[in-house]
Amino acid sequence: MRAVNIIIKKRDGGELSREEITFFLEGFTRGEIPDYQAAAWAMAVLFRGMTARETADLTRVIAASGAQLDLSSVVPIAVDKHSTGGVGDKTTLVVQPVVAACGVPVAKMTGRGLGFTGGTLDKMESIPGFRVDLTTEQFLDQLGRIGMVLSSQTIDLAPADGKLYALRDVTGTVPSIPLIASSVMSKKIAAGAQAIVLDVKVGVGAFMQTIDEAVVLSEMMVDIGRHADRCVVALISDMNQPLGHAVGNALEVREAIETLHGDGPPDFRQHCLEVAGHMLVLAGQSEGLRHAVEMASKSLDRGTAYEKFVELVDAQGGDVSVVEEPGRLPRAQLVETVVASQTGAVAAINAREVGLTAMELGAGRAGKGDTIDHAVGVVIHCKVGDRVDRGDALFTVHANKADQRDMAVQRLLQAFKFTDSEIEPLPLFYQTIGP
Repeated sequence: MRAVNIIIKKRDGGELSREEITFFLEGFTRGEIPDYQAAAWAMAVLFRGMTARETADLTRVIAASGAQLDLSSVVPIAVDKHSTGGVGDKTTLVVQPVVAACGVPVAKMTGRGLGFTGGTLDKMESIPGFRVDLTTEQFLDQLGRIGMVLSSQTIDLAPADGKLYALRDVTGTVPSIPLIASSVMSKKIAAGAQAIVLDVKVGVGAFMQTIDEAVVLSEMMVDIGRHADRCVVALISDMNQPLGHAVGNALEVREAIETLHGDGPPDFRQHCLEVAGHMLVLAGQSEGLRHAVEMASKSLDRGTAYEKFVELVDAQGGDVSVVEEPGRLPRAQLVETVVASQTGAVAAINAREVGLTAMELGAGRAGKGDTIDHAVGVVIHCKVGDRVDRGDALFTVHANKADQRDMAVQRLLQAFKFTDSEIEPLPLFYQTIGP
């Protein structure tokens, strides 16, 4: 078997066998197949695509390239969620304790933010002392003890994916849907969860710009789960405006804590309840989504989800007093609120521009080695469809440098669009794809 023949076969639209996919990916991971051949193969996949069977085989090979966790040794079932990335997307901070409070273990390995989308680990590190670098033994022990764990990917999960993604990033092949799907699902399968809810974002603030693209990706990932004996549901959700109000690490933690106390922005609360409801249904805790959402809602209103969040922070070395007094979270030195200069309906709040503004304030990274400022960010005070009067608050900038504050104000003013007509609120979800 020769790498060049596999490249030619895919270039000409052929369907690769499991043996060919295994040979190529294993050879590339070991360094026996050079980058230039892997780049040619990735470009062929970008243009020719892959069948459902090919994509499932590719995912299996990537998942098998490193360690694979067996969570059944510590819990009877574990669920997980994955978001494709968004602006103000702090859902894990609420969904994980909600589901755990309903009796379903949640084992989550997650990442840091890169670009304008925030990272869950960066948000949690706003809490002094919170440890994310758990060993495999610590990960499993904590899951068994308290039914939830939130860690970085410190073990060697799917190393083939890391190597392939680094190549895709510099060869223009990131948009390949089969490669995106296999990248996401290989890590989820290797991490051991038996049931997975995928939150696939669509809109100007997401990688998937259209619903049609999001549907194709979602169907592919659900199908991969079926081939791997995992129960997977994909929710296609809106990312044309920020989720909730807060964008920025400590600001988002504060908003998540408010939501765990039964408050928080209505759109964010409802989004979290929907995701949590699907996780509970997949875990067999409820036969119907409506009942599952009611269970999740009660865990917020009764405070049991908040108690689980405190337990999580305590278990991973975080300062619980900061959770109990969110005012002690990192605060920016310069806080400026900008008001509306006109009366009308909010027609658009460009999520990508809001995310990029927060990143330039220091809340995100342009490169992997960049440091972030946990205190800075933006709070958006209205949603698309809201009616605002002249003088009403539009947004608040939290900055630590005057020039960055001024930049943020000007950029955010351009992100808002107004109209004299009535505007319908944006939907939270567009479609559900699942078993």
